[in-house]
Amino acid sequence: MLAIAGGKGGCGKTTTTHRLAAELARLGETPLAVDADAEMPDLHLVADVPAGPGLPAVTAGDRPRSVAHRTAGGVDVLPTDGIAADAVPAALRRFRTDEGPVLVDCPAGAGRDATRPLRAATRTLLVTTPTPAALRDTLKTAAMARTVETAPIGVVIVDRCGRDAERSDGRSARSANGQPSDGRLTDADARRLFDCPLLGRVSSATRERPPAAESGDGYATLARTVHKRNI
Repeated sequence: MLAIAGGKGGCGKTTTTHRLAAELARLGETPLAVDADAEMPDLHLVADVPAGPGLPAVTAGDRPRSVAHRTAGGVDVLPTDGIAADAVPAALRRFRTDEGPVLVDCPAGAGRDATRPLRAATRTLLVTTPTPAALRDTLKTAAMARTVETAPIGVVIVDRCGRDAERSDGRSARSANGQPSDGRLTDADARRLFDCPLLGRVSSATRERPPAAESGDGYATLARTVHKRNI
């Protein structure tokens, strides 16, 4: 079970959950994408599936796959369907025996609601935009994941400008605290900051602006890495 987590709301966690699941389906997997954000659920909107049934049905005893909504891309999606935040861990524990990859769209932040899904997961995938503020918050998420023994497998950078932000010389400008100050993050930066590799760099997508071609390539590469690690 892979927790998709980040420190800031709007950093691209939900899109990453959905797009990564879709790419895993292309590889022949049967992914299950679960919305664990009880306060601001929107995975069902991104995946274009009904808002229910969802996690409450699972806690009531239904098998997760039996109430999940299958998308045209072959992804099973489970919305929160109004579940209380403190009931999320019990629901997620039902997914541990699922045969396919389970991706959990986690709440943002470093509070209790964000910690609960991490405790149920096996590993964490960090998602962040490349701004210094977002990177600082994601550092807190990484530390929190390690505290609950759900260590990050890597970090995904969401570039809102749709551009590859890496410098040609492989280096990035530094702020006073050692973080990239110009929105450019290299693999070396990721390993230094988060103690895990940079697994991908993708472009954000909105309803007004569809994902760029490199975004799809980024998610495909990410999916191959997750598939290979059998998480």
